[in-house]
Amino acid sequence: MRDCFVDTTTALLAEKPRTALVLADISAALFASAAERHPDRVLNVGIREQLMVGVAGGLALTGLRPIVHSYAPFLVERAYEQIKLDLDHQAASAVLVSVGGSFDRAESGRTHFSPADVALFDTLADWTVHVPGHPGEVSGLLRATVAADTSAYLRLSIMHNDRPYADAGDLVVVRDAGPGAALLVAVGPMLDAALTAVADLPVTVAYTHRPRPFDVAGLRALAGTEVILVEPYLAGTSARVVSAALADRPHRLLALGVGRKELRRYGSAEDHLRWHGLDPAGLRRALTGFLNPVAIAG
Repeated sequence: MRDCFVDTTTALLAEKPRTALVLADISAALFASAAERHPDRVLNVGIREQLMVGVAGGLALTGLRPIVHSYAPFLVERAYEQIKLDLDHQAASAVLVSVGGSFDRAESGRTHFSPADVALFDTLADWTVHVPGHPGEVSGLLRATVAADTSAYLRLSIMHNDRPYADAGDLVVVRDAGPGAALLVAVGPMLDAALTAVADLPVTVAYTHRPRPFDVAGLRALAGTEVILVEPYLAGTSARVVSAALADRPHRLLALGVGRKELRRYGSAEDHLRWHGLDPAGLRRALTGFLNPVAIAG
């Protein structure tokens, strides 16, 4: 996904004179050639993430379209105040692109974990959040986001599904279990694990790579009485959206994602998926404990 981001951003810098890129050392070597060609629009501020976002806000106010990039905890958590003040409060829009997912760089420890990033954007108004599930989704999402001229967050990861779904902003049904089936909504790279987990269960699976704004109309059209969310970040991040969308009808909700317990472990990304129950076996355990046994038997 990062390679697709670098290639597409490099092309956008050449194609669109309004496009700018602001870095804080991360990925700077990958943009060396772009920096040589566009020294006035590719800015590396060093390891100063708050400054990076502040500079992006200033560039946006001059009419440029800044893309801001770093690891998720540095870009979102460390620079959250600047996102709130220098972008949101000033009505200055930018495209924030992170790498690292929730724990892609688990071997680097807690400083590189970022399961709360999408939840933080929920404290701000009118941000679009994209969580691609395949490298093939990245270029189109980035180009559309840059062209939109609104504030957006693009969350990249080393985890990915086997195939892309380019037009999956709104919910796309990947597995239809028929009328009355429970609905599972998988976000971004969680789709393949979810499909494996429900292989022989009466569960409809829908996919999205745009959790914000959430496709409320699609959810209402697909949802019965049982809804399962599988998100690659903090568990329950989208629970409030789903609950509000279905407030006028009886429903049960299971929200799966990264847990809040502090594990104090390094390990690998795969280890953390297993520890948080986001691997196929863990998802299967959670689903069978939630679904009506009669429905499972049927």
